[in-house]
Amino acid sequence: MARGGTALVLVGGGVRADGADAPHDGLKPGDVLDKGTSAQAEGLLPPEILKHYREGEYQNPIAAWPADVYNWPEDFRAATDRNPGRYTIGPSGEILDKATGKQPPYIMGFPFPTIDPADPTAGVQVVWNFFYRTYYFGNLRAESQVNMINPKNIERRLDVDVSFMYYDGVPEEEKVPNPQNFLYQQLVVVKSPSDVNGTAALTWRYRDPGKRDSSWAFVPALRRVRAVSPANRSDGFLGSDMSQDDGPFFDGKPEDFVWKFNGESEQLRLVDPLNLEGKSGNLWLPGGGWRAQWPDLKFIGYMDPSWRGIAWAPTGAALAKRRFYVVEGVPKDKYYLYGKIELYLDKLSFQGAWNRKFGWRDELLNSTQVMAYNPHTVVRPNGKKDWVQGSNMAFQCSEALKLDRATVAGIKSSPTSGFDGRIVFEPSRFALESLSRYGK
Repeated sequence: MARGGTALVLVGGGVRADGADAPHDGLKPGDVLDKGTSAQAEGLLPPEILKHYREGEYQNPIAAWPADVYNWPEDFRAATDRNPGRYTIGPSGEILDKATGKQPPYIMGFPFPTIDPADPTAGVQVVWNFFYRTYYFGNLRAESQVNMINPKNIERRLDVDVSFMYYDGVPEEEKVPNPQNFLYQQLVVVKSPSDVNGTAALTWRYRDPGKRDSSWAFVPALRRVRAVSPANRSDGFLGSDMSQDDGPFFDGKPEDFVWKFNGESEQLRLVDPLNLEGKSGNLWLPGGGWRAQWPDLKFIGYMDPSWRGIAWAPTGAALAKRRFYVVEGVPKDKYYLYGKIELYLDKLSFQGAWNRKFGWRDELLNSTQVMAYNPHTVVRPNGKKDWVQGSNMAFQCSEALKLDRATVAGIKSSPTSGFDGRIVFEPSRFALESLSRYGK
């Protein structure tokens, strides 16, 4: 059985163990969703995910996370409260200031705190809210594994060093000069295995809606940097089933898609049970930023020799019922790998749960599954309070449904590897001329 079966309810920033606000019928906190109880989850999970429980391939406890509960960073909440009616959507799907009709130089909080389902731009508004929640938690560097897994075991492991530098949406004191009008920059460097060691990818995403991503790759065998099309961000990374556009859940440029709002849904989602108990370890780094200190858990199926389900199962996770907005995006670029994506985003926090990708003939091809967290506070040595994700594990799984395999990312490369947030980067780290230096 997966760990973390304690029934907990968070109210504000506190914890109650009495099960209040829990559902009174069907699955409830303390139950376990498995082969024997899978019928009770009909309609509460995407069909391809429910199938894993029905066939005994996944097994997770039910935790309580009431739909109206989220730990709000004070500055993010205050900024969100100032935003109703402030912004609108432009002709390309970009955000415009209603008062000026121009792109605002900086946005903080949810730009669209109230979603009107009747608004034809509601779909892209939901997506922008997801991104500005993501940006708020600041620069990220993760030294992690990307594991390609068949139903029984790992076939191939990559170790990658991934860095994101955000120029918008971060707290005021973390803003940096932005003369090139970046939204963010991303650098991915592959460390192992030896046949791909030194492969590197660099992306610059611009706030200008008409300016597509600038992307480059360094391939050690060629000893040169080459430009690549932004459409390639949808391709599997180095033969895996996870793309750069999966990012932290979805990372395509919103203006590159036509968005449709498909309504609301009540769903179960994967959550970190220790996080919901208010537990997390975070170390302040000498150069600034917070390193997540994870407990030594066997939180994915292949890690536990006694596990009898599918190898990529999120055995350390729990499931919590939340309400979601469901949006659909069709890429404007016909060379994009997928013809349609369907995103499930938490109605309160806008954290992504399920990212379902369809082919150009409307056939479901890939299902990406992402774990959620309720933010926690931490205090710097100088007494300043920060907000962090408060994670104890990470699960991002892109499952290739027709090929019966999956790619799982987010596992630290080693217990001492960095999973660091709110760190300070030198902009030169993301300069084009530096790309070959990071490659080998």
